[in-house]
Amino acid sequence: MIVCVAVIGHQNNPLYLQSFTGSDDALKLHHVVHCSLDVIDERVNNPKRSASTLNETFLGLLYPTENYKVYGYLTNTKVKLIMVTTDLDVKDADVRNFFRKFHAAYVDAVSNPFHVPGKKITSNSFSERVGTIVKSLGPGMSV
Repeated sequence: MIVCVAVIGHQNNPLYLQSFTGSDDALKLHHVVHCSLDVIDERVNNPKRSASTLNETFLGLLYPTENYKVYGYLTNTKVKLIMVTTDLDVKDADVRNFFRKFHAAYVDAVSNPFHVPGKKITSNSFSERVGTIVKSLGPGMSV
């Protein structure tokens, strides 16, 4: 089950963070997302990356914790999309599909002429679309 999704700006500023659990977990999930930024920076700035992974936007499993697995995706503009899940057995194809839909929703939200680039995403339609994407994947993450 997806418990949190986040959009982090190219300067590591949170643009959007939505938790799908109780309010008591929101701060803990915010911390998990923040810790994942170090792993993303390591992977992106690693000079030993092979040519096949150099242009790969899907970062895969960033790190597992005792209760969560954190996955990452990097856009062309260095905006980071992060997903936190409680599922222990998640297929890469399902996660890639989620990030493809999440990225499309993000692009549509920032393409709004009233959105100021680099500012938090406050669009209700974006929140509803993300909620729909998360619900469509359901507990088993199968599409």
